[in-house]
Amino acid sequence: MRTLQEIAQPEITNLKPCTHGGEVFEAAERLGLNPESLLDYSANINPLGPPPRAIEAVKAHLWEVQFYPEAHSNRLREALAHHIGGITPENIIVGNGSTELIHMFTQVFLKNGEEALIPSPTFGEYETAVLKAGGKPSFVEAGENLSISSHEVVGKVNSQTRLIFLCNPNNPTGLLIPQGEVKNILEEAWERDILVLLDEDCMDFVEDEKRFFLAGEVEKYPNLFTLRSFTKFFALPGLRIGYGVASKNMVELLSRAKTPWNVNCLAQAAALKALENRRYQQKTRETIKKERHFLTRELGSFRGLKVYPSEANFILINIENTGLTADKVKERMLEHLILIRDCSSFRGLNHHYIRVTVRSRRSPQKSVEVTAT
Repeated sequence: MRTLQEIAQPEITNLKPCTHGGEVFEAAERLGLNPESLLDYSANINPLGPPPRAIEAVKAHLWEVQFYPEAHSNRLREALAHHIGGITPENIIVGNGSTELIHMFTQVFLKNGEEALIPSPTFGEYETAVLKAGGKPSFVEAGENLSISSHEVVGKVNSQTRLIFLCNPNNPTGLLIPQGEVKNILEEAWERDILVLLDEDCMDFVEDEKRFFLAGEVEKYPNLFTLRSFTKFFALPGLRIGYGVASKNMVELLSRAKTPWNVNCLAQAAALKALENRRYQQKTRETIKKERHFLTRELGSFRGLKVYPSEANFILINIENTGLTADKVKERMLEHLILIRDCSSFRGLNHHYIRVTVRSRRSPQKSVEVTAT
């Protein structure tokens, strides 16, 4: 009999294991501690925690676990359409986290051997999804100060290009692509029959987000698939719930590929209540703006650190001039029970980059001295 590696699809056997932030449970187990003992600066989650109403909804809807969940999340789609404005429930598809939707989009619209353009650095799951679908990832290197321009993206398009991935604000840089630049890409892509996945997972943190987000304009751009989630802003990563916004035609096609009952009943209930809590949303934006300014200023005062400006709830830092590497800093910080993100796994970055999440100063504070050897 052939080995399992021989039987499995080559697209899968050649993949590297996924690495992301938020390894709290793994780190705690290695240290023999309770996960609550650690300060997690690695996962870019709202420091205020989930909306209280969302947690109450989970408790109140526990009785529903004996039934199948609502198959298409219709009530949530209606609430999301109202929340975004300018669209209908038929413009929305709900997924088991935004990652499921990234893979679903790629599997539906990318044929074997076709090319997808991906900025570098950015969220690594786009490349993984392309490889799983049998596609060929092609990378657009970020420009000066890690910015992404429409000129560079469009310049990489060729006859095999079928998809373009954009993350706005970009992860891990926290940089915004101006709306005009995104629209330039969308219009050029439309002329060449190319679809664009625009990941706006962290757009909720952006001040005056209405000036940047495009989720309400999907009927104007039929080649656009905009991605959002309840993971970062609403601090519900454990419930796994995200959503995509697109033309009705695109949503209908994606829905055919969707796994039945893909979003559990508790996630749907929590998301509905989270959207209602406007006071929580406003407080989050105010807190992130204030704490991001504080953290950027304080980190910038350390000699040897290059701190990148961010519009999201995380900050990218180049530590090359400290004489340390990202893995070394991560280990030393973990000795002080602080978990940070080693960014060396991001294509386009090296072992001199780390990312830290913006947290509230009301969180327990630790004074840490990390020196070069």
